[in-house]
Amino acid sequence: MSGVDDVVFRSGMNRVLMIKFGAIGDVVMAIPAAYAMHQAGAEVDWVCGAQVLPLLELYPWVRPIVVDDRTLFHGTAAERFGVLMGLWRTIGGREYALCATLYYDARYRVVSLPVRAKRRVMLSHSDRLRTLLPGRHHTDEYLRVMQGVDGGPATVGLAPVRAERLPPSSLPRLPGAERVLLVPAGARNALRSDGLRRWPMESYVAVARRLLELELAVVLVGGPDDGWASEAFRGTGATDVLGRVTDVIGRLTIVETLALMEDSDVVVTHDTGPLHLAGLTSVGIVSLFGPTDPRGRLPQRAGTMAMWGGEGFACRPCYDGRSYADCKENLCVQQVTPEMVVREVQFLLSQRRAGTLLPPRVVSPVSTVTASFAERRTGV
Repeated sequence: MSGVDDVVFRSGMNRVLMIKFGAIGDVVMAIPAAYAMHQAGAEVDWVCGAQVLPLLELYPWVRPIVVDDRTLFHGTAAERFGVLMGLWRTIGGREYALCATLYYDARYRVVSLPVRAKRRVMLSHSDRLRTLLPGRHHTDEYLRVMQGVDGGPATVGLAPVRAERLPPSSLPRLPGAERVLLVPAGARNALRSDGLRRWPMESYVAVARRLLELELAVVLVGGPDDGWASEAFRGTGATDVLGRVTDVIGRLTIVETLALMEDSDVVVTHDTGPLHLAGLTSVGIVSLFGPTDPRGRLPQRAGTMAMWGGEGFACRPCYDGRSYADCKENLCVQQVTPEMVVREVQFLLSQRRAGTLLPPRVVSPVSTVTASFAERRTGV
């Protein structure tokens, strides 16, 4: 029997409870672990936030248990207690083979207190069996932690699980033009904003200008809290190519965003939720990383690549699963230039036309630290 089968059937029960409210990217990376449990015969209950509910509803084998996570984390003491009691009434007394709370933060431990489970697991920085190990993909690590094994040789990682109920996109294509989506904002979750992961807005604007000059269709994508990013793409006049950008930031649901991605050619994004949504579709991905490690986050399928800035920086990656370095300016991700990104977009488009997509790959720009050191030594 596989480790997954052991988890599901060792206790004679076939129910698994997963607790992962968000963020979008984390939920997407946990879906393959849930799918492995489902394939082993488990019924999968998933405690989730309202934001990711439409995503999980695309998978008929998941039974979502939705919670008002914004109130749970940001409401008054009375409001938080009310949400928690409502959840406890739903899951209290239920029996599970496994209860997996996929968080390090001890505040999440209270969520599953009334659940009866033969085995419980929660992420931990002090226990190797419950740590998402550095350099390994989070998708694979979520499953390993749920299995309770130390892992072994693995030649193929878990691929994203494509949605089963995805509708067609409602945004028509421009005739004859390949479509590139830009995701200039994002990088938020229920507890904080992770702005250090964002690529500079002026770099996204420069990429948009160049792609439009190449006669590509450019669409801005983002969530309801990302409207602040739109202002940077306002054209400066009637002759400004930015006037041809289509802006749908804050106007699409998660499901509509997925449908748009499926009907587009390339997505350009930093490490944020839409990166992982794109992994659920067939769109090409050019992703931009700095303080986080792309080896643990880049979707594991063909046609995806990451540009990991900060080569030569001793602090890269600085994110440890809880916090970042005390950094005022993310020079690591800024090492990736608009010219580099445009070249990768063009290369990926050519691959798609030829039908020869490469496996996932990570590319690092030439080290600016090493170059600076060499200049000092040679007197250049």
